[in-house]
Amino acid sequence: MSTITAVVAGRDGGKLTADHLTRSAVVYVRQSTLQQVERHQESTRLQYALVERAVTLGWQRRQILVIDDDLGRSASSAEGRPGFQHLVAEVGLGHVGIVLGIEMSRLARSCRDWHQLLEICAIFGTLLGDAEGIYDAKNFNDRLLLGLKGTMSEAELHILKTRMLHGKQAKADRGALQLCLPRGYVRQPDGTVIQDPDEQARAVVALLFDLFDRHRTLSGVLRHLVEHGIELPYRTGGRPGEPLAWHRPNRATLSNLFHNPIYAGAYSYGRRPTDPRRQKAGRPGTGRRVAAPGDWAVLLKDRFPAYITWEHYEANLRQLEANMAQATGVSRGGTALLSGLVVCGRCGQRMTTQYRSNGHAARYVCNRAASSYAAPLCQSLVAATVDEAVTALVLQALEPAALEVSLRAAEDLAAERAAVQRHWAQRLERARYEVKRAFRQYDAVEPENRLVARTLERHWEAALAAEADLRAEYERFLAHQPAVLSGEEQAEIRRLAADLPALWHAPTTTMADRQAVVRQILDRVVVGVEGHSETVTLECRWAGGHSTRTTLARPVARLEQLSTYPALLERVAALHADGRTAPAIADTLNAEGWVPPKRRGPFSAATVRGLLYRQGLKRWPNERARRTMTASPHDWTLEALARHLDIPKPTLYAWLRKGVITGRLVTGEGKSVWMIQADDAELARLRTLHATPRMWNPGSPDPVEDGPM
Repeated sequence: MSTITAVVAGRDGGKLTADHLTRSAVVYVRQSTLQQVERHQESTRLQYALVERAVTLGWQRRQILVIDDDLGRSASSAEGRPGFQHLVAEVGLGHVGIVLGIEMSRLARSCRDWHQLLEICAIFGTLLGDAEGIYDAKNFNDRLLLGLKGTMSEAELHILKTRMLHGKQAKADRGALQLCLPRGYVRQPDGTVIQDPDEQARAVVALLFDLFDRHRTLSGVLRHLVEHGIELPYRTGGRPGEPLAWHRPNRATLSNLFHNPIYAGAYSYGRRPTDPRRQKAGRPGTGRRVAAPGDWAVLLKDRFPAYITWEHYEANLRQLEANMAQATGVSRGGTALLSGLVVCGRCGQRMTTQYRSNGHAARYVCNRAASSYAAPLCQSLVAATVDEAVTALVLQALEPAALEVSLRAAEDLAAERAAVQRHWAQRLERARYEVKRAFRQYDAVEPENRLVARTLERHWEAALAAEADLRAEYERFLAHQPAVLSGEEQAEIRRLAADLPALWHAPTTTMADRQAVVRQILDRVVVGVEGHSETVTLECRWAGGHSTRTTLARPVARLEQLSTYPALLERVAALHADGRTAPAIADTLNAEGWVPPKRRGPFSAATVRGLLYRQGLKRWPNERARRTMTASPHDWTLEALARHLDIPKPTLYAWLRKGVITGRLVTGEGKSVWMIQADDAELARLRTLHATPRMWNPGSPDPVEDGPM
């Protein structure tokens, strides 16, 4: 009898010792899938029968541990296999004398896991056994044979997977691989795919694409469906005979629907390939990424009845991509008209929109370098100034199309109402069918069979109640929104569309509507502030490639920022030389068209006096009070400190209120004067603070100094 035959008969060739018999014998049982556990039961029985093999080898039944936690789990990795991990732990603790398996591929089909187990068995003197014999991992010949068996197990798994994948790929290349069908499609018994035979199901799916063309966002489509009580059709088996269910819409379902190429009539395979770098061990379904249509493994057009064209499908994909925050993004309401469209003319980065004053005051800010590299703020400006200029350009561009806009608006509104009416008609028709069906069932039962008749009667009454509720809801809908446009509504639409500025500023036109219009005709708006001045260059890049350049004036924080500041000083000095008073000079400046920095009103006498003080043409007030009330050479009045530092007095007073500077109120010569103590170091600090760009702190109600507005 050969050695292998002797081992099978129970003799071990001297490898089995008394030390092994004092430890446990582990019988490891595994099947790769749950289908194998259910259908290949003979293999499972053979593995459990290894308990008798262990008894034959000399182990007591109480010493035999059966580990069958991995039934229905693949051996391609140790991840997700609690049974194998339990086995390794027991071997590592020195509790196991022998590990028995029907074949070594039951233990592992990965060389990494297999050789790890061999190494642990060699260290702790644990034997391994299969149907062919018993092996000692410390023995070179046995170790070589076990390594070969592990390599063959891994290669076998690779060959099986490759064979199946090639067959699947070949079938997909022909378009014969059956895929899960989305809503609105069913598969006939012969394998042919058709649109859902239910008219309402087809109408709802077609309505989804019309709504996306109108709203351009998933949120807009979802809101419309919820507002009108429209649900989505679903067939469990994807076959005509399966019952049709209606589910409430959600964002994930709509996203999958608009990304599915079947609606464009295309057969596709490999839309979500697996990236091995992102795949988690033991979880073959992970690591998937979304590929572009050009990277799909198979793309066969015109294979299914389509709801939309392929060009329409690609346009929807581009719109969905543009709606992402990393791209231009969608219009998000708010008071800023150009949120997401403004580009910095200095660095080329997209400018963000910041709000304060409870969302009413918006600014366009280029802070990419500041947030990423702690660099100085690139530029920022008030959004209202840019929005007003762009609004004028947009209305000017839309003016030639006013008549077309009026006709298209009426057509779109009428089409939307007609689609909603069709949906209501189909819902009512389905409710009537349910009532008639319940009546036929009740009418067909024998009157004496009251056990069944009572149940069918309740079903009939429930169907009647549901139909009545639906009709009442439909009446409320008609009262709120008539089926067709009235003559007054059509005339109002034509009147408003003919007067685009009135339509633009109408109370019923929301900021989201204005943003949507701007995004249809503008690709981007490039904004550049000239230094810290009020001059802003504006370049509107329209859809189609045309550009429009213009300049505008923004409000700034200080007079010194005005590009006309030197000329303004000269004009004030000349008027003062003519003997005019401050109020008269202010009236003259306003009449000549001079504009203050913040543009909140005309020039005042106080502003003119400040300009005269700066040029030394008029004495600062409280100079005498300062000389008589100062206790230190470093005491300053607000007026004197403002003149010395060339900082507006309101700014110093605001700093005093916020605690940025400290002062005391001194009374003398019948008046009270704020005295600020500032030595050379404090004067340098205040100059630096005034020159520092002002950043808005969300935690405080007021902005801090940053220079230009």
